[in-house]
Amino acid sequence: MSDGDDTLLDRPIWSALTTRQKHLAEGGPRALRYPQDMTPFADMVDMSAASFAALGELMSASQVAALFTPDPVDVPAGFKVVLAETGEQMIGSPADSPLRDVEIVTLGAADVPAMMALTALTKPGPFALRTHELGTFLGIRAGGELVAMTGERMKPGKFVEMTAVCVHPDYRGRGYAQALLAAVARRIEARGEIPFLHVFSSNASAIALYQRQGMRIRRRLHVTALMKQE
Repeated sequence: MSDGDDTLLDRPIWSALTTRQKHLAEGGPRALRYPQDMTPFADMVDMSAASFAALGELMSASQVAALFTPDPVDVPAGFKVVLAETGEQMIGSPADSPLRDVEIVTLGAADVPAMMALTALTKPGPFALRTHELGTFLGIRAGGELVAMTGERMKPGKFVEMTAVCVHPDYRGRGYAQALLAAVARRIEARGEIPFLHVFSSNASAIALYQRQGMRIRRRLHVTALMKQE
């Protein structure tokens, strides 16, 4: 399997943690996860009882493991499901969407409090204290406040996931999400890599936006968040 083989995207978390982000992987041959202060994402080599046991050994009672899988997860005893949804995996090159009189800036460690506040308000998906370390994050500020953001997260092989596409409610409808998505994609493509993203199947407006920008649905994945049964 080559790094450019898009079958890597069928199990994006496992693929990322066994290719370009293996230096971040916690666990062993049966179960892997990212550091919890980066993202709750985890996966297993298969859905066997032994693999679930290995996943459980990585988790404390309060921690969540979020899986992205091609098929529904049959959760064994010892775990409880806290989320079970489907998501669309979209791939492609979002069209450029320039903005007038708006500066797109690179975000870093000093911006983490503002990034956490924006994601807490807009809820684009899990965002933790070290999520920004997974890749480049770009933002737009207005009046000294961070009002829009997008960045990079999973990196399976030659593919880079775009994530945390969020805009403050007071600044929606100005094209900020489209502009940031395109800007992040251009950076990914400049490195010879391929952008993709995930969006819940129920989020029809976001799916339509990404399709208008030129992205296509590659496949549907099952998103399952688990905790250990007390």
